[in-house]
Amino acid sequence: MNQYLDVFIDESKEHLQTCNEKLLLLEKDPSDLQIVHDIFRAAHTLKGMSATMGYTDLAHLTHLMENVLDAIRNGEMPVTSDWLDVLFEALDHLEEMVQSIIDGGDGKRDISEVSAKLDVNAVHETAASAETAEPPGSTQQASAEWNYDEFERTVIEEAEEQGFSRYEITVSLNENCMLKAVRVYMIFEKLNEAGEVAKTIPAAEVLETEDFGTDFQVCFLTKQPAEEIKELISGISEVEKVELSVGAPLKTAEKPQAPEPVKEVPAKTAEKQPKPQAKAEEQPKHHSGSKTIRVNIERLDSSMNLFEELVIDRGRLEQIAKELDHNELTETVERLTRISGDLQSIILNMRMVPVETVFNRFPRMIRQLQKELNKKIELSIIGAETELDRTVIDEIGDPLVHLIRNSIDHGIESPEVRVNKGKPESGHVVLKPYHSGNHVFIEVEDDGAGLNRKKILEKALERNVITERDAETLEDNEIYELIFAPGFSTADQISDISGRGVGLDVVKNKLESLGGSVSVKSAEGQGSLFSIQLPLTLSIISVLLIKLEEETFAIPISSIIETAVIDKKDILQTHDREVIDFRGQIVPIVYLKKEFGITDSKQDADQFHVIVVKKGDKSTAFVVDSFIGQQEVVLKSLGDYLTNVFAISGATILGNGEVALIIDCNALIY
Repeated sequence: MNQYLDVFIDESKEHLQTCNEKLLLLEKDPSDLQIVHDIFRAAHTLKGMSATMGYTDLAHLTHLMENVLDAIRNGEMPVTSDWLDVLFEALDHLEEMVQSIIDGGDGKRDISEVSAKLDVNAVHETAASAETAEPPGSTQQASAEWNYDEFERTVIEEAEEQGFSRYEITVSLNENCMLKAVRVYMIFEKLNEAGEVAKTIPAAEVLETEDFGTDFQVCFLTKQPAEEIKELISGISEVEKVELSVGAPLKTAEKPQAPEPVKEVPAKTAEKQPKPQAKAEEQPKHHSGSKTIRVNIERLDSSMNLFEELVIDRGRLEQIAKELDHNELTETVERLTRISGDLQSIILNMRMVPVETVFNRFPRMIRQLQKELNKKIELSIIGAETELDRTVIDEIGDPLVHLIRNSIDHGIESPEVRVNKGKPESGHVVLKPYHSGNHVFIEVEDDGAGLNRKKILEKALERNVITERDAETLEDNEIYELIFAPGFSTADQISDISGRGVGLDVVKNKLESLGGSVSVKSAEGQGSLFSIQLPLTLSIISVLLIKLEEETFAIPISSIIETAVIDKKDILQTHDREVIDFRGQIVPIVYLKKEFGITDSKQDADQFHVIVVKKGDKSTAFVVDSFIGQQEVVLKSLGDYLTNVFAISGATILGNGEVALIIDCNALIY
């Protein structure tokens, strides 16, 4: 089964996400039975896959979820908050089991407690067992044994009104057939291409656990001829015999007299029934027009690594062409540069993933926090289709979780307080990603209480984050930045959600390690806005090459505001730092040669080359010897032996074979 494991994991994640999203929608609109049907479908498919792969705990738990969903869609029980809590709890267990399988485990878990909460259909289970106890006989006997419930009858009647034929099929498998569940799954796959399976004897869960003999029966709705259906099933290996007959008309006397709850069912099935027709008619188009495939991420990583080598060699060729001044060589290199530029765009786009894959977890998290904190919160996601490199996507989930939890716990007030302030009872959190230049920005905004300037200052002084002297000179935005200091928290008491001072400093460190930054704006009583800035990709970046004596360094273009040449007399002294007046703003100076311990032979120069860089609202001017020019380079790590080198984020190989260190601007702006 190992060859199917990757497909199983990918599809399981998709089905679990569908269940999560649809359950949240169902909570908002409990009367929409189509949502229940969608959740049932996802759970049913996951159950079949799990049983086929041998993950019995997964299959059992999804089967119990199906029972609850079936009872809801048949009008036997209402959608309540308690039932939704149990279904969400079951999904948590399913996600843990799938994660266990991803980590190489067996997917087993103690589900006795949640199973007891979900086991509402013991009577139905007993009836189903009694129904499967009798061995299926001939086709005529099979027809007599069909006992459709109210929902199944409605489905069949709606389908027959739309021109579908109902066939009752008996399939006999070979006595020596191994993995009977797999054969059943293959048969259902073929049938679903041509129509819709309405019912099976024994029930689907029995077929999937292989707890039956060699024969089983299927009630099938389709517009295709009987011979084609028979041929479709007979072509599957291990199928010994297929008997097919047209289903006998449903007795009118058994037709329900349309009590009030049943009136809702036809509306649901009317939406459901065209599906077999669509499947049958669109199948050829699907085979000929499918344009997507699953690609192992390791292959994409390999292609990116090879392309990075190509970029290095391209830089070398450009250097040689420039030195030789050979026209034909120069033209060829220019063409190579254009083609490799297009190739770079294609490879980078292949690695791009919508940030929606990260955001999907947040509605569920907010639902849980609402219950824990007794607050009412609405989440709006604007621009979830914005794309980021997969390597960045993998890393930003936890920082965003911290920011959202912070907004809800510290920012959004309780419903009573909000009403007293003249605000809506429900707090509003907005998650907004968007592109700007070579960056992606993600904003987390809330309409809560905002940051309390006085309280932040008191806590910062109490924890020695700043001194009394600093407190007198800090601007509002600088005070707000203090919440990102290690160990800082304004919570009055420690809870499961906050108070330990772990959170926002982790956010800052993680984002800076990705070459990004985080800033905050706030208006007391009105809310806060956290803004994350991230590079589009982490592997190939544009840099400005500079000289420090004989050494070449690279500064990421994304951090640079402007380059300039200044006179020595323009450098001013303030407090204990040297600064310049840059376009009306006082900007501190950092001598890079001093920071990196390089002997300075140009101390007495009358002019200096400076590069003004920015991190959030802070700016700094780096003094360098000269500018070489802009270039696209491949960012390489320094390896395991050179970890945490101050102010160096990596290295690159230049066209002449020289290694240039890439400066981490964030570490030098303070």
